[in-house]
Amino acid sequence: MTSPGPTPLPGTPPEPELLRPHVTCRRCHRPLHDPESRLLRLGPGCRDTAERVPRHHVEQDPLPGMG
Repeated sequence: MTSPGPTPLPGTPPEPELLRPHVTCRRCHRPLHDPESRLLRLGPGCRDTAERVPRHHVEQDPLPGMG
């Protein structure tokens, strides 16, 4: 069996590779925890529907030989 390594002393910072970067909301500057919020850098309460990219569904002809 392998041991997980020595136990760090109290008051020492944790390993840097184990820490997630601190990401805050662009509007309210609160810390973000949700992966989608962290990616957008906007919290769920600060997201506005007008800022989202609109999606347009367009009628398309089928590809020849596909149906």
